Amino acid sequence: MDEIKVEKLEKRYGSIIAVDRISFSVQKGEIFGFLGPNGAGKSTTISILATLLEPSGGEAWINGFNIRSDRNAVRKSIGLVFQDPSLDDRLTAEENLKFHARLYGVSSADYKKRIVEVLDLVELTDRQNDIVRTFSGGMKRRLEIARGLIHYPAVLFLDEPTLGLDPQTRAHLWEYILKLRREKEMTIFMTTHYMNEAEFCDRIAIIDQGKIVALDTPAELKKKIGGDIIRMQSAENEKLIKEIKEKYNLDAKAEDQSVQIEVANAETFLPRLFNELNTKIDSIELRRPTLDDVFLNLTGRRIREQHASDRDLAQTQFWGRKRS
Repeated sequence: MDEIKVEKLEKRYGSIIAVDRISFSVQKGEIFGFLGPNGAGKSTTISILATLLEPSGGEAWINGFNIRSDRNAVRKSIGLVFQDPSLDDRLTAEENLKFHARLYGVSSADYKKRIVEVLDLVELTDRQNDIVRTFSGGMKRRLEIARGLIHYPAVLFLDEPTLGLDPQTRAHLWEYILKLRREKEMTIFMTTHYMNEAEFCDRIAIIDQGKIVALDTPAELKKKIGGDIIRMQSAENEKLIKEIKEKYNLDAKAEDQSVQIEVANAETFLPRLFNELNTKIDSIELRRPTLDDVFLNLTGRRIREQHASDRDLAQTQFWGRKRS
């Protein structure tokens, strides 16, 4: 069953196309990721699906409700963790949760049960009555997730949930996200530009310049750009290349004083190399394709090279004109 369905969704700001007629669906209980650089259209898409922005074209449904005609029903169906902090840090953790629950019409009886559950899930029970301004960045993110869950949404949107957090805190936060999916079977839609985070997703849509350029599981996306790379160094590289070509019919190439081959499954092929080659190998290195390789293959550049894109600058200029 599709918990999210998107058909030819579009968002324009004058002549600027932020989201370019994208279509996809997300199944119930799936962790679905949008992977792309800043300015690619990730946050804009979430804002449209959460009914915070009106689309310029196309349709979308969340939990069976149309984002245009059933806006209130959509809002009741979702939890949203924004990219930027949105807690009231002058209130306690419990007061933040209670305020959110009231906005969503959660009854007092249900709230008493749910606050215990969501705080336990993110391991903040002992900080329930503490002022939020005393929390670390990671604790605030966990509380934001708890707040997004208090009304039991069908879909949880996470917009760059670990942005600005240190690697250890990011890893811990992902433990909570995976625990949430495991225990609640909740549909999670997230955006990220961190490659290692995208690996946690069941499926990934790679988005660039407002368009979805690929959509599949992380493993299948990596398979499509080639096999595992084995790089070897030997005092007799020419002899090694000849032996590999003769024995395995592989295209061995000389690369930076080493010999490189590409195979479908290096785990099973490496033992054969060790046992069967007569040429002495001094060192060997295995490299598997990464999602960064996928993005590079599809777009011609790496995500980490993207900072303020032309699209970011154009949007900034557009909104600057609108405000002036």
